[in-house]
Amino acid sequence: MTADHLDAALTDAEQNGRSHLEFLHRLLTDQAGLRRQRRIERLIKDANFREALPLSTFDWNFNPAIPRLQIEALAQADFIRRKQNVVFLGQSGLGKSRLIQSIGLAACMLEQPVHYVTSGKLLEDLTAAMADQTIHNRVRFYAKFRLLIIDEFGFDRIERSLCPQAASLWYKIIDARSQRGSTALVTNIDFESWATYLGDGPLAMALLDRVVDGATIVKLKGKSYRMHRGPSPSEAS
Repeated sequence: MTADHLDAALTDAEQNGRSHLEFLHRLLTDQAGLRRQRRIERLIKDANFREALPLSTFDWNFNPAIPRLQIEALAQADFIRRKQNVVFLGQSGLGKSRLIQSIGLAACMLEQPVHYVTSGKLLEDLTAAMADQTIHNRVRFYAKFRLLIIDEFGFDRIERSLCPQAASLWYKIIDARSQRGSTALVTNIDFESWATYLGDGPLAMALLDRVVDGATIVKLKGKSYRMHRGPSPSEAS
């Protein structure tokens, strides 16, 4: 506790004639609020968002077909408490990345540990871990968060050609998180195309089964924000 906080509480007690019990309650409440604020700030920093904006600032009018009520319900984080997954599916430019990061931000505000990573960065990290034999540590790292957001899955098909183990590495992460936490996957690839993209039909089916089992599937349709406003990191995918 800082001297400023103690002085403020004492001044409030003197000016308003508060009892010792009321003074103590005010003191403890202020301290708890400060600790919570610092924890939330740390969670947001550790989440590694590319650009997290409050859901309240999203332009719902531009694409009325986007399921606002469903997305606002996800921001309540009940799916995280139930350890269920979420899949955002739709063409590029609809704001999928923007929305999923807003949901992640809302989860941090509710004191849920979140981590955001693009599919390309995840594969790059895991490939390096394979090379230096730290893959088990990295899998444990990605498995520990209450919500792991994997953005841009399938957006760049060169990922698959440059990383022959891509399907196996993605499976390691999803399997490690199964029943332990929630995974949010953002993709523009229809489910029936996963086998072709991953280049391994049986492994793709196993991965898909673990991702979609009990998951909330959010299908986005509409006009492209990118075409309307030009490229924007927060609304480009």
